Amino acid sequence: MSQQDPIQILNDKKAAALLGGGQARIDKQHAKGKLTARERLNLLLDENSFQELGMFVTHRSTDFGMEKQQFLGDGVVTGYGTINGRMVYVFSQDFTVFGGSLSETHAEKICKIMDLAMQNGAPVIGLNDSGGARIQEGVRSLGGYADIFYRNTLASGVVPQISAVMGPCAGGAVYSPAITDFIMMVENTSYMYVTGPNVVKTVTHEEVTHEELGGASAHSAKSGVTHFSCANELECIENIKQLLSYIPQNCEEDAPVYPYTSQADETRSVLNEVLPENTTQPYDMREVIEGIADDNSFLEVHKNYAENIVVGFARIGGRSIGIVANQPAYLAGVLNIDASKKGARFVRFCDAFNVPLLVLVDVPGFLPGTDQEWNGIITNGAKLLYALCEATVPKVTVITRKAYGGAYDVMNSKHIGADLNFAWPSAEIAVMGPKGASEIIFKREIAAAEDPEAKLQEKVDDYTEKFANPYRAAARGFIDEVIQPDQTRSKLIQGFKMLENKVVNLPKKKHGNIPM
Repeated sequence: MSQQDPIQILNDKKAAALLGGGQARIDKQHAKGKLTARERLNLLLDENSFQELGMFVTHRSTDFGMEKQQFLGDGVVTGYGTINGRMVYVFSQDFTVFGGSLSETHAEKICKIMDLAMQNGAPVIGLNDSGGARIQEGVRSLGGYADIFYRNTLASGVVPQISAVMGPCAGGAVYSPAITDFIMMVENTSYMYVTGPNVVKTVTHEEVTHEELGGASAHSAKSGVTHFSCANELECIENIKQLLSYIPQNCEEDAPVYPYTSQADETRSVLNEVLPENTTQPYDMREVIEGIADDNSFLEVHKNYAENIVVGFARIGGRSIGIVANQPAYLAGVLNIDASKKGARFVRFCDAFNVPLLVLVDVPGFLPGTDQEWNGIITNGAKLLYALCEATVPKVTVITRKAYGGAYDVMNSKHIGADLNFAWPSAEIAVMGPKGASEIIFKREIAAAEDPEAKLQEKVDDYTEKFANPYRAAARGFIDEVIQPDQTRSKLIQGFKMLENKVVNLPKKKHGNIPM
């Protein structure tokens, strides 16, 4: 009997690995409207750039007859490649093999590429599609999850970590994406939850579907767990590529600068028309962002969550910028618990990865009420304050209209370390609005007047003239320059260029204790 050709053995093993759990299970994956682990990687990475590691890994379990079921790769495809020529490390869970469940060896493969990413300073992208821990392996699979969580935590702030949830992600599995920087979910085919609908029904007697409990719409709008809700897997993968274009490879580098030809005139006259004449009338802050940023460069993050604040990436003069902006079109742009958490998380990411910050301000204050107070608006509001105080990247503020009370301080005021503070002539910087202030300051005088309403209006007009403008703050140096709206883009291009070599050294410490 002749010995089998070693090359043929290798090719046969490769062919078996590429089939994952077999053609029948691949067909079933497609029938659900889902791509396979390898198809996702082919779409994500530059053509022919993927280098696979651990293709022939198999599990070591011998309980419950598992030794009779061996699949090369053990349910996860791992390796490295490039996206638009930039190195990334990837893992893609294969639902056709044991439902993508995590075993000891499956976890080891993920940990290996995470270690390489840390050592070589490149992003980690995880494509999650898993039924959870492999029950047959017991604590070994749980230990595998913890090994991954530990590396997620060590990598946080060192290399960007992006999670795409493209199928189930339940139980302990959800905590790895939760630690990463950005989570993307696919509508109708992906879900995340700590306990599924059956357990919820048993414990709380609530009837709820997978989608209602932990689908993309629930987590993008209600919980804020996911940053991007995508219509399909292709859109999800394109979002990952777009997101990477704004951020550096690691914490030691700067974000890519795109070619930009300076214009002789950067005036954007459209900005003169954004604000309504009535100062209480809403407008969409995205119009201001579009008027400031390079054309079609704004990528909004957390779009459907806490809509009273807008965060996202844009380019100004080819440079990557993180934008945090109050949104007057929703709840008058007020700061509340969800908006504060959303803003703080985004600010901390930008600061960790050297992305300069632009803060656009039109804020009437913090949202009052028992619901906010009892759920911790004090601690949660302090998160945004802490994040902006701590950030050492270039920080520029533009006040378009209202900047009242403590919210003025929190929204990147000069007092908490902003480098440049601009205001439009329409800016109102005060402890509170003219009407509220007048009712307090002149309470007795108004009450004693023959016509209290007329007296109140008189005092409101007087207060407005004195305080509802940017010039008192400018006189103190709290505003560096009052600018015409159409000059904003030009001022920002020059300002961020001036700040590109900014260095700030914080006091020596192990780490701060952010209000949790």
